[in-house]
Amino acid sequence: MHGLDFSVVPPYAELLWMGVWWTVVLTVSAAVLSFFGGIFFALVVLYAPAIIAYPVRLFMWLFMGTPLLLQLFLIYFGLVQIGIDIPALGAGIIGLGLHFAVYNADVLRAGIVAVDPGQSEGARSLGFGRFQTLRYVVVPQAVRNTAPPIGNNIIALLKESSLVSVIGIAELVHAAQLAISETFRPFEFYITVAVLYYVLNLVLEAGLRQVEKKVEVSR
Repeated sequence: MHGLDFSVVPPYAELLWMGVWWTVVLTVSAAVLSFFGGIFFALVVLYAPAIIAYPVRLFMWLFMGTPLLLQLFLIYFGLVQIGIDIPALGAGIIGLGLHFAVYNADVLRAGIVAVDPGQSEGARSLGFGRFQTLRYVVVPQAVRNTAPPIGNNIIALLKESSLVSVIGIAELVHAAQLAISETFRPFEFYITVAVLYYVLNLVLEAGLRQVEKKVEVSR
């Protein structure tokens, strides 16, 4: 019976660090898309005419009710059948970004509704139009009030980024699978990847805590 032998890991350090790099790129890009997409969806659901709002509600319902893995397959393998060929990295960013944009939209919608109506009335009395009131008064307050749950969604996004390995993006899990295919040592590489994800998660949590502290100070 063979024990663990982590001496097989260092020769693949460059491959694993490349996996870390693409995981960070994927997470940051998808997080930005999910944040601004969430704001857009929330505003459409709350303020757009029904002919626009209802299709967006349906889209959100579908994305909440189906697995992320299936959504990645549909974006990467499905759209090409109707002539839309999206590169793997783009498909991963879009899939992750839209998936979490829907959840951020649900959080932000509640945050927008919770903003004191007097804030909007005060902005209107100063001559702000509806769009200016939303942009400069309502949405910033909603974002500040919902920073912790949005942060939790970003942490979840980092963890779920491992799913994009199924469409060939060379992130951490994909890098580990390549190394395992050559060494036949799955435990060593999966344990190493788990440690790397844990470190990335700690760094992300520390960054989000700093953001939340700044948000609290700005209130």
